[in-house]
Amino acid sequence: MLDGGDINKFDIKAKIWLEKDGEPIFGLGRFILLEKIESSGSISSAAKELGYSYKKAWSFINIMEKRLGFELVSKKIGGRHGGGSILTDEAKNIMKMYEELLKKEKIFLKDYQRHTPHLLHPLKH
Repeated sequence: MLDGGDINKFDIKAKIWLEKDGEPIFGLGRFILLEKIESSGSISSAAKELGYSYKKAWSFINIMEKRLGFELVSKKIGGRHGGGSILTDEAKNIMKMYEELLKKEKIFLKDYQRHTPHLLHPLKH
């Protein structure tokens, strides 16, 4: 039980991700991976920056693409000027939609916490 402490010491937290048939498709970690690919132009650089192996980053991309049913990252095979990766329009669209979900989540949680403090501390009415 809570002992009457300051209600403002508590925060409500949530995580939002997308699933299909009970399988996770897209969440904050995958969003950040795509952001890093977009800014670096490279899956390898993005993986390195996030502390992933190239194989792990590539696996995340493949799983997302398979479950979503469309390409997220367009790969250019290395050559004289090197390879690279760019995000598809579909990837940018899903990222934009996810950003909107995160904004709405943040607003909802702040509003919910402000209007329902009794749920965080049922002894204080």
